[in-house]
Amino acid sequence: MRHNLALARSHARGRFLWAVVKANAYGHGLERAVRAFAEADGLALLDLDEAQRARAAGWTRPILLLEGCFEPRDLETVIGLDLTPVVHSSEQIDMLERARTSAPIDVHLKLNTGMNRLGFVAANAGQAFRRLKAMPVVRNLTLMMHFANADRRVDQAGPVEVAEQLAEFDRIAGNWPEPRSVANSAALFLRPEVGGDMVRPGIVLYGAATDEAHSAHSLGVRPAMRLESKLIALQQLPPGQAIGYGSRTTARQAMRVGVIACGYADGYPRNAPDGTPVAVEGVRVPLVGRVSMDMITVDLSTVPQAGVGSTVELWGSQVPIDEVANAAGTVGYELMCALAARVPVVETN
Repeated sequence: MRHNLALARSHARGRFLWAVVKANAYGHGLERAVRAFAEADGLALLDLDEAQRARAAGWTRPILLLEGCFEPRDLETVIGLDLTPVVHSSEQIDMLERARTSAPIDVHLKLNTGMNRLGFVAANAGQAFRRLKAMPVVRNLTLMMHFANADRRVDQAGPVEVAEQLAEFDRIAGNWPEPRSVANSAALFLRPEVGGDMVRPGIVLYGAATDEAHSAHSLGVRPAMRLESKLIALQQLPPGQAIGYGSRTTARQAMRVGVIACGYADGYPRNAPDGTPVAVEGVRVPLVGRVSMDMITVDLSTVPQAGVGSTVELWGSQVPIDEVANAAGTVGYELMCALAARVPVVETN
């Protein structure tokens, strides 16, 4: 995680760097991230409980609240913890205007440039900007946006291009002199033309790829999470015998099957198809049969040395998490965040 932050820092080229640690640092543990990202300029997260945990863990630098306040009483915590809330709706501006406090806070004004989830469009952005600038409670104001397709290859045409969103951002912001925060992981690593004064890397800090066209290895980032287990049983199947629930897979020839102590209750994707890679004793083998709650089965025909107790890597340095995610029709983000609480965590340096 420290390595990945340093690499992101090199791409940032002096810009303020928010390390995104939402969803318990993408499943890696918020307190662990506080230590790993000690050289970041700030942390960006989602909810107040995690902000409290970060402060309790010793983080004294800025914390960006990515979706801002959900209700008026949240402002008390924002002010008490010295957080920087994002403002993306008129209701949130109303909350700030009604706030009875003399303690100023920094605020990020979110503009909607085509993502169409949060933020002010051109028609109402000016009014939002003026209201915030007039408030004594607002100390510093930053303008921000979020890309819908920064991870799309430059040669892939499609709606809501990066250049279009940047142009819309400039059109809305006009000559406003406030700092700008625009680059996520993909924009930071793949779109140097994006610019801005602040960057917000997320997925790359944990060692996953920013897009399908670039592997994590090609970007230079290292996987921070390794999901491992062991073989707990072996089965020797004759041709014609089926494996697991639904008998999804049938042995076409004699097959040596290994049973791994891990399943969807641990966060491994239930819909992972046959052929999804798994590393057993350092050798990549294919998953066979349906993933069950507590077990996964793999074809050990090419690993005769494997036996009960053999070490298995479900994802990590030998099996990139993005490979497993792509096979299961999802993204590495989901696998990281879905890791179950029952999985024991062993921290290494």
